Amino acid sequence: MKALDLEAAKQKAYRLLSLRPHSERELAKKLLDKGFPKTIVKEALEKLHELKYLNDASFAGGRARHLAVGKLWGNRKIAACLREKGVDDRLIEDAIALARRELSEEEAISLWMKKKASKGRADRKEKQKIFQSLMGRGFPPGLILKMLGTPAEEEADGENG
Repeated sequence: MKALDLEAAKQKAYRLLSLRPHSERELAKKLLDKGFPKTIVKEALEKLHELKYLNDASFAGGRARHLAVGKLWGNRKIAACLREKGVDDRLIEDAIALARRELSEEEAISLWMKKKASKGRADRKEKQKIFQSLMGRGFPPGLILKMLGTPAEEEADGENG
């Protein structure tokens, strides 16, 4: 019976991994949710590691690159997304650093602003919308203000008044 359970767990894991990469914790949770016992899930994950089908460092690197370069997300949001998938903080830092070699946060903000901002000089209201949107994408406020060319005091006045 155990051998059948292990084979079924591995087959389910292969199907899930064929759809998209998963972190180890994410895959383990999905297998447990399908009713596989912990010992079977652990064995299946070990086998996937041996076969090099499961690698959190590789998963984090690919995901961070996709979010940083493809989606133009900031480091904070990328880190939160990877943490949610169960990736270790050290691997998250390494993955973000690798992605940022290709496209820095400054370059990402600049690209996003070129895609979204209206032509001509943005007024105060437009800058506030851009600021809020970039904050939601996980960029640090100081960097956003610098990229917008807005003095920090002016932005702070806008939030209070």
